[in-house]
Amino acid sequence: MHALAHIEQLHFDVDRNLDKNQLMRLADCNFIRKHENVLITGSTGIGKSYIASAIGNQACMLGYKVLYANTAKLFSRLKMAKSDGSYIKEISKIEKQELLILDDFGLQPMDNQMRSVLMEIIEDRHGNRSTIITSQLPVAKWYDVIGDSTLADAILDRLVHESHRVELIGESLRRKQKLIY
Repeated sequence: MHALAHIEQLHFDVDRNLDKNQLMRLADCNFIRKHENVLITGSTGIGKSYIASAIGNQACMLGYKVLYANTAKLFSRLKMAKSDGSYIKEISKIEKQELLILDDFGLQPMDNQMRSVLMEIIEDRHGNRSTIITSQLPVAKWYDVIGDSTLADAILDRLVHESHRVELIGESLRRKQKLIY
């Protein structure tokens, strides 16, 4: 998580479809109290991770327990945990978080084990906890990444229902030499 990411530092003057009113509503963290999700999509370098981190930092300042994880690294860690016997402990740690941030979702297709782990995490959190997911892919393409249509339907039904969508547009802010989030 970007430790220095703060809502106050977001730039709304860059044309990337970032709604200041929506972000301010997310920053009050009512979505966490309501157990709703936030899905942030857009191209590489547009500021998805920074926005998710800023919301996560705000949630921490308001006293919520937050876990930030790169999705691929989390699945890799959980795969290792299954083999060394610490899986239940790792899943329990995730369950306890009032906000889970899964960054860079969908960079690689999921195998059966990843699908079942994602289903378990989302099922446990549905209606009980909030999740923020960032992805370069639009939500409609998440079916292909998940791979199994039945599990994809179940996972996405739980994620997308009761979610706030932030769909960023435009080119990479990193390419502009000056980081503007």
